[in-house]
Amino acid sequence: MADQLTINPGVLTATRDVRPAEQFDVLIVGAGLSGIGAAYHLQKECPGKSFTILEARNATGGTWDLFRYPGIRSDSDMFTLGYRFRPWRESKAIADGPSILRYIRETARENGIDRKIRFGYRVTGAAWSSDSARWTVEASGPAGETVQFACKFLYMCSGYYDYSEGYMPGWPGMERYRGQIVHPQKWPENLDYRGKRIVVIGSGATAVTLVPALTDKAAHVVMLQRSPTYIVARPSQDVIANFLRKILPARTAYAMVRWKNVLIGMYFYGLSRRKPDYMKQGILNLVRKELGPDYDVEKHFSPRYNPWDQRLCLVPDSDLFAVIREGKASIVTDEIDTFTETGLRLRSGQELDADIIVTATGLKLKLLGGMRIVVDGAPVDMSRTLGYKGVMFSDIPNLASAFGYTNASWTLKADLTAEYVCRLLNYMDERGYASCAPRRRDPKITEEPMVNFTSGYFQRASAILPKQGSKKPWRLYQNYALDTLALRFGSIEDGTIEFARSNNGNRPV
Repeated sequence: MADQLTINPGVLTATRDVRPAEQFDVLIVGAGLSGIGAAYHLQKECPGKSFTILEARNATGGTWDLFRYPGIRSDSDMFTLGYRFRPWRESKAIADGPSILRYIRETARENGIDRKIRFGYRVTGAAWSSDSARWTVEASGPAGETVQFACKFLYMCSGYYDYSEGYMPGWPGMERYRGQIVHPQKWPENLDYRGKRIVVIGSGATAVTLVPALTDKAAHVVMLQRSPTYIVARPSQDVIANFLRKILPARTAYAMVRWKNVLIGMYFYGLSRRKPDYMKQGILNLVRKELGPDYDVEKHFSPRYNPWDQRLCLVPDSDLFAVIREGKASIVTDEIDTFTETGLRLRSGQELDADIIVTATGLKLKLLGGMRIVVDGAPVDMSRTLGYKGVMFSDIPNLASAFGYTNASWTLKADLTAEYVCRLLNYMDERGYASCAPRRRDPKITEEPMVNFTSGYFQRASAILPKQGSKKPWRLYQNYALDTLALRFGSIEDGTIEFARSNNGNRPV
């Protein structure tokens, strides 16, 4: 049972209508893929810690519950997107959204984590006090009431984008369009697109998923892209994985396939960095084999950037290429001049008639769920912080954040982050430390963007994102093997993280 604690409501809000705070050792924010994984590690590796999970929505699953558009699926294989501690047992390695959601919820239910979740609590702010070595976390409750919680350690697993809305560019003439405009993040449950002409604006993972899925009922689907994306096909089933599961115990087979896929991914990412032109031509040659020698691959599938400057798009079983070959879908590479009453007019003068226009135009990033952070009375500007090991932030005590890889599966890093947080908590308990914070002491450290990606959603959010440093432990290597060594086996006390004892929260040791 959590302790009851009354905290001055004025710490975060001017109102006095605040429920007295409950106190926990650890507060996890978010009950999606990362949050459920964090809770599993916490109760297994730190069994004496009290914790709860605050979830803003009314269901678990995060991304995999929010997105409901046709064809929703993973763009990573489930042997790396799945948890390290719970084997993926279904035959498809590239899984559909409902299967992933079921996997997350089964994990929570089997481990009793579902009973630790409080739904409808949207965290709005958190204030740290060094005197008490506690966070005061403020949330809006299910009925709109303001609620406070207190915790010794705050663990953010809220993802990195805005759940309330996606990115929506403004185009001229949108008000004139007489058809229906849909954003994938808010897909209407009963949208009838049977026999309709559909234009999907975008070329990223959502667009390449939607286009083949919509062709099952639509008259025709056009993917309208301003510029191409690298697209690679991959079988939805991993034949090696399915074979190994027949002859080996599930956990052994799962671990072997997981590392196989990790190493293959690392190899091709490294090759893309070393020989971008070679990789580019290799990808384009595979597309030519799919679509034939007469298709204009250079125009529609050859980006202006190098492979892995942005995330590659994965299409399982060549489904996108198949619907293009069959004439059910087509790609147009052009820019929008204006919406018209019946569709779109492009810069080239071409007009696209559409009954439905889907704006698969990307995400809006929201760091730490958009909450305000205050440390000892001073508001924190996250853009002025440095990320520490991709887990914590400079000068912010007792706070960790799950942030996955951009060049591999999200869960690979989320699992390692959870393991590290548990190691850190146990280390602090063993030595009587009450708080820890990474400190930027090396004057030779220079700042770099948090993520070296040219994707629009990262570029648009560059002003609010933390930075990374020019060398470890401030540098993000986007490398699972290096992170495994650092987070699972590396020394906790590395000369950068500063600890304070429980008898004096202000005094570092």
